[in-house]
Amino acid sequence: MSASTAVHHSRPQGAQQGRPPRLRLTRRGRIVLIGLPLVLLAALLLSLTGLLNSPAKAADTASGLSVTKTVSVTVQPGESLWVIAGAVDPTRDPRDVIADIVQLNDLEMGKVLPGQQLFVPSK
Repeated sequence: MSASTAVHHSRPQGAQQGRPPRLRLTRRGRIVLIGLPLVLLAALLLSLTGLLNSPAKAADTASGLSVTKTVSVTVQPGESLWVIAGAVDPTRDPRDVIADIVQLNDLEMGKVLPGQQLFVPSK
């Protein structure tokens, strides 16, 4: 091979000295690298703030607890929670009474069967 036909391979400047090439971030890369952790940190802080400021807290003392007065009712054939709620407390919204009954009896899907014993809130 003659000197005029020799092929010269060009390498990046850092590679000639045995070092890897320098990492360059684009604008989008910097936004992702800095922005993503900031968004995650903000979400974490908002979650912790909501958790610490939630109004659903247990009573500080036993005297601060209130017991819901209940009576036991047997479900009759053809009765639904709507009918029972209307009979138990006709002055309240039946949806609120049904929610109380479901919570007191740990009912799934709000279904009741004839002969089932339910605790219902009393006045």
